[in-house]
Amino acid sequence: MSLLYFILIGAAAGWLAGQIMKGSGYGALTNIILGIVGGLVGGWLFGALGISAGGGLVGSLITATLGAVVVIWVAGLIKK
Repeated sequence: MSLLYFILIGAAAGWLAGQIMKGSGYGALTNIILGIVGGLVGGWLFGALGISAGGGLVGSLITATLGAVVVIWVAGLIKK
């Protein structure tokens, strides 16, 4: 069940990051995949910086969304 939760949070975060990063040139499916990866990146980044977004659904969504924004931004740099 935790894997399904992780995928659903990552998918929502990818969609939100796609809305935040308008004009990045990626489609909805790619943004969702990048959101799932962004969940991992966000968790690592917040841990490395000693930041906590709180627990539960909202904290996980914030962490994954910010991680997805970072991943989409880096992917945009690589794409150029």
